[in-house]
Amino acid sequence: MDELLDAAVSLDERRLDPAVALAAMDESGPREPHRQFALKHEDCFAVCDAYGDIRGAGDGFFRDDTRVLSHFRVYLGDRTPSLLGASLSQDNILFTANLTNLPLKLRESTELRQGVLHLERTRFLWQERMYERLALSNYTGKALSIPLRLDFDVDFRDMFEVRGSTRSKRGRIYEAETAPDAITFRYDGLDQVVRRSVIAFSRTPDDLARGRAEFTITIPNRGREVIYVEVGKDHAVPGRERFRAAAARARWAMRSKRRHGALVYSSGRVFNDWLTRTRADIALLTTELETGPYPYAGIPWFSTAFGRDGVISAMQMLWLNPGLARGVLTFLASHQATETSPFSDSEPGKIMHETRKGEMAVLRELPFARYYGGVDTTPLYIYLASAYAARTGDLEFVDHMWPSLCAAADWIEQACARDPDGFLTYRRAAGSGLSNQGWKDSADAIFHADGSPPPGPIALVEVQGYVFAAFAGLAELAERREEYEKAAHWRALADKIQQAVERRFWMEEHGYYALALDGEGRQCAVRASNAGHLLFVGLPAPERAERLAEQLLSGPFYTGWGIRTLAETELPFNPMSYHNGSIWPHDTAICAAGLARYGDRDNVVKLMSGTFEAAVNFSMRLPELFCGFTRSPGEAPVAYPVACLPQAWSAGSAFMLLQACLGLKVDGWKGEIEVTNPRLPIGIDNLSVRHIRVGEASVDLVFERLRDRVVCYLDRRHEGMAPLIVRS
Repeated sequence: MDELLDAAVSLDERRLDPAVALAAMDESGPREPHRQFALKHEDCFAVCDAYGDIRGAGDGFFRDDTRVLSHFRVYLGDRTPSLLGASLSQDNILFTANLTNLPLKLRESTELRQGVLHLERTRFLWQERMYERLALSNYTGKALSIPLRLDFDVDFRDMFEVRGSTRSKRGRIYEAETAPDAITFRYDGLDQVVRRSVIAFSRTPDDLARGRAEFTITIPNRGREVIYVEVGKDHAVPGRERFRAAAARARWAMRSKRRHGALVYSSGRVFNDWLTRTRADIALLTTELETGPYPYAGIPWFSTAFGRDGVISAMQMLWLNPGLARGVLTFLASHQATETSPFSDSEPGKIMHETRKGEMAVLRELPFARYYGGVDTTPLYIYLASAYAARTGDLEFVDHMWPSLCAAADWIEQACARDPDGFLTYRRAAGSGLSNQGWKDSADAIFHADGSPPPGPIALVEVQGYVFAAFAGLAELAERREEYEKAAHWRALADKIQQAVERRFWMEEHGYYALALDGEGRQCAVRASNAGHLLFVGLPAPERAERLAEQLLSGPFYTGWGIRTLAETELPFNPMSYHNGSIWPHDTAICAAGLARYGDRDNVVKLMSGTFEAAVNFSMRLPELFCGFTRSPGEAPVAYPVACLPQAWSAGSAFMLLQACLGLKVDGWKGEIEVTNPRLPIGIDNLSVRHIRVGEASVDLVFERLRDRVVCYLDRRHEGMAPLIVRS
């Protein structure tokens, strides 16, 4: 067990900063996420490059946190084709790579000139299978026999091995079993699970061995020949009908998911393209679990249920699709801790941080099968529940959730009682856990002004804001349940922590809140974006909120693309780091929502504009993070090398920013829509929100720019269905 814990400690340092994990991987090719393409269906996902190739670094086809296809490349003759272009369909279902041949010597000793063959690779995932169509077209003016080769391999590596962990022992990989049209790989895991991966072809290869399949494709002039390939748990016979039928089902299922919740349309074509891609990314990452829809965090490293990520993603989409929040809350309640375990960092009432299904998690080589080492997840869970109730007026669901919410509140209260100031702190319970347990969870993310690591237990500033919001939200729910004693108790706790934050975290000489307090009660006197989250929950007094907001929008933080996680004047600042100077779109969006809460909607428009323009430079897909370099005329934002793409809370940032611009709030208790001092994004003259639910009604809202004002009104056919209150 000691060896396993030592291995897990090593893994912890790698898993926190993906750049370290990348350095430990197979160097068969650089991983550039903004030039890679991801597909997902339920608990399977695939990542490839623009050629459609899987090269064996951080890419592959994964099923339940295990890589079931680690190498998959196409050759014409013995040469890699030349790339013409690659794209994902608008609904994120189909990946297509368009390729052509380089100069090629054929078997009949003729030289084939470049650019006369077209190879189209089309791929999608459906029900734990990867489907691929290779269509080869001939434009030479004569019939040809073309040699085509597929190289492949299966390593059955656990996700954490792919990310850099070294294991002392693995299960057994068998010799591949070949059939005329398929090859089967098998791995018997140490967890007693037999994993298979079968690669099957629609036509029989001329030669099929463990690592390759060779074909001779005879194509008439202007003709087209197709090979279908499937990768799954068992042997199937690929073909045109199977491919078309599975693709149709996959597209129908995605269309159904994208229809959940209200829809947004604007007068801006490019802006609409961004919102459409963003909505498709959220649908792609949302997995239908037994408890309802849950947005998985991101591909490739975090394609699983995370507590914090799921809650924030649901919060971002709450005004449009409250059903997502309901699914997140139900899942997290069903996985709430009921026992104390240092290994998993669990205590009764605590809400889960992460869950994994891979071999290493099952064997407890690491604690992430069901891990509770997130200090902010529990208060965020309560805050989401209160926000969901306010959005929907669904008191019946609150009644159902009440025991779980009370258990979560009890854990927070008991944990706060351990700290002299009554703050919620963290210190990992076992060496195998995360050393930092806020959203900035890399090992070097929390520090004193001189860069030294603080002793624990650590109280993060934003976490105290979440606790304030959790207790305030619970107090309101308790009043609606006529539990007035509990309401008074929780309101007193909210007031107490608000006063304590103002007293202990405020740095008058900086006009800002400290990043954290260490275990000795000393301030980590660092200006970080974490303090902006206090605006989101409404904790700061107005005068301090104004000073905080002014700094977030100043040069040390604001780059033109978004808000840096750390002011550039701080000692450990590095715009290329994971958490110490980079830009995280969800972080920028939370700060923007905070500005809107305090009435600063014009600067929200500014942040929305920078984020949108960054998205345009990333092909309409905001990555998990990007580098925090200051924007220069004519230059694009700089990508972070190993960011997840897509990432749920990065995608949801678009809609959180948009809500902050519009000043829109749905009051589920009153059955009203409130719009306060609305603004439209730069370049947008009108925008409509269609089918937004207000109680039992579904209405359409229209925002329109009239000279220097933005007006909002209900579509005529909905007049009288739901009160609309507009405040300028």
